Amino acid sequence: MKRVVVSVAVLMSALFSQAQAQVTVKDAWVRATVAQQKATGAFMQLQSSQDAKLVSAQSPVAGVVEVHEMAMDGGVMKMRAVPSLALPAGKAVDLKPGGYHVMLMDLKGQVKDGDTVPVTLVVEGKDGKRQNIEIKAAARMAGAPAMKHGDGHSAHKH
Repeated sequence: MKRVVVSVAVLMSALFSQAQAQVTVKDAWVRATVAQQKATGAFMQLQSSQDAKLVSAQSPVAGVVEVHEMAMDGGVMKMRAVPSLALPAGKAVDLKPGGYHVMLMDLKGQVKDGDTVPVTLVVEGKDGKRQNIEIKAAARMAGAPAMKHGDGHSAHKH
């Protein structure tokens, strides 16, 4: 009987871990700011093992953090918050300048080139279960070269 209980527990644990989408974050960075700037963007590549969506984010460096989209509308570039960003299974989703990104607003201080910015991404699976993904994004000037995959703390799997 004891062996059956242990087997059921192991099976349930395996099923639960399979239900959670595994999300890989690559090349996370935040645009460095000037002294009085109150907003900046965080950029990265996300890939989920299962259909999921990015539903929110937080960071201790900002009072407000939102998932945003930049798009052309009648010849005018517009930015707006989106309720979520689809992460189709197995497809890389780029968060980059001029497109989808994480907007850090009401900054509590300057984000300087070389700083490490903690960001928590909240991802929701098809089953409605949410998971937090903790990342550390390197701050850099917009034109600075990207770090190679695996450098620093920008590559995380959850």
